[in-house]
Amino acid sequence: MSATPAIPAAPEAALAKAAEPQIPIARRVKQRLTSRGATAAAIIIAVIWTVPTFGLFISSLRPEDNIQANGWWNVLGDLEFTTKNYTDVLASAGGSASNLGQYFINSLAIVIPATIIPLVIASMAAYVFAWGRFRGKDTLFIFIFALQIVPLQMALIPLLSLFINLKIGEFQLLPSGTYAQLWIAHSIFALPLAIFLLHNFISEIPGEVIEAARVDGAGHATIFWRIVLPLSVPAIAAFGIFQFLWVWNDLLVALVFSGGTADVAPITQRLAELTGTRGDEWHRLTAGAFVSMIVPLAVFFGLQRYFVRGLMAGGLKG
Repeated sequence: MSATPAIPAAPEAALAKAAEPQIPIARRVKQRLTSRGATAAAIIIAVIWTVPTFGLFISSLRPEDNIQANGWWNVLGDLEFTTKNYTDVLASAGGSASNLGQYFINSLAIVIPATIIPLVIASMAAYVFAWGRFRGKDTLFIFIFALQIVPLQMALIPLLSLFINLKIGEFQLLPSGTYAQLWIAHSIFALPLAIFLLHNFISEIPGEVIEAARVDGAGHATIFWRIVLPLSVPAIAAFGIFQFLWVWNDLLVALVFSGGTADVAPITQRLAELTGTRGDEWHRLTAGAFVSMIVPLAVFFGLQRYFVRGLMAGGLKG
């Protein structure tokens, strides 16, 4: 009767490795990338980026004569401050144009739909390109990806002409001087990059999850709303931050499609006008610029954790 072959014992190294607790991915990345040199460099870069913002804030609180006579770095020699600059730009910015508060509201009315619309369309399109099955899918995706190389300036006049000529009889569907043209224009310019980035994220979702949902009888709508969309929140938030900042800081598209009226024009247009005809109203410009920074900073810091997760997603596995 032959002896039963002995089962070899597991190596001690393998047992020790199996017994080790699993380190989260974020902690492993932090351990690999963090060093004293990197930390020092990050602090230096943060200080360099913060100095202009601090100077802008100091200048916005100084009187008109003071800011024109001395630089903000001489603030310790003359501690004279005032809030009149903020009162001027928020209540009565001067000239025939509306005050900065009205333009601030216009920017919010532009940027919120111009961020939500491309995100909704791009997320659905990215899911179709990632998990849909139809003829010509790859060719169409390459075409959309290639649209990113088209300069924005080349599309402004043709798109404006299309909006003007888009009529039903004598009724113009997208009249000039309305938010609709700005919403559609910003959405069109954002879609190629949004679809590309969200597709890369959604395509990394494990196929077993999608197949399990299909076996359970879920259709594309259910899979998208119940599985894909919740898992894609980091990527959607990351691109949403970029789109929000791009639209909020935009001036060129706003000048072309807003008609230049105070009822629709964003805050960037009013900031360009605050310097005055001779460029000598820096006290108002600094206050207005600092007011315009409040919303982007709030959005960035409020969604920062999603922004970091969205940037790291797809590049780390473990």
